[in-house]
Amino acid sequence: MKKSVLPILAILLTLPNLAYAHVMPGGGGFMSGFSHPVLGLDHLLAMLSVGILSAQMGGKAIWRVPVTFVIVMLIGGILGIKGIEMFSVELGIAISVLALGISITTEKKLPYFMAMLFVGFFAIFHGFAHGVEMPYLAKPEMYAAGFVVGTATIHIAGVFIALILKKFKQGEQLLRYLGAGIAGVGFHLVMM
Repeated sequence: MKKSVLPILAILLTLPNLAYAHVMPGGGGFMSGFSHPVLGLDHLLAMLSVGILSAQMGGKAIWRVPVTFVIVMLIGGILGIKGIEMFSVELGIAISVLALGISITTEKKLPYFMAMLFVGFFAIFHGFAHGVEMPYLAKPEMYAAGFVVGTATIHIAGVFIALILKKFKQGEQLLRYLGAGIAGVGFHLVMM
């Protein structure tokens, strides 16, 4: 086998693992909660986008926007765990990927309070999905701690990606392309 084929084969072999975002073997708990936002492409892209958007905004937004997302997401998670009904959750998540990608692409600098409202609105959908999909045997507090830590980790990664890219001459342009790619995935998710 040629050397150039090996990396591609390795990547392709890991793709089926993305389907495990909503099914965690072993009963759940912290790792099940942690893996849900990390392995679900829709959650991963939205949460990376929150970090990137907050870094693009700078100032207090760099921490206030992601913290708002995490807090509201936790509230949504509690609603989901408690079995409260909510409509169009998957559509709300898909629209969040689209809207956040567009926000990165346009570099629209909202006042940080508006950005907090913007991400908070979408966070409720993500949190609800996490809560509703909690494994039956999982301890709710451990599962919630897992998805909170997983989400915060992804936000931090998004912030670092943006801050590192902004140091390069073409960094802002690369961020806009990344945002366009995320928006494209979001559009696809909305149309599904």
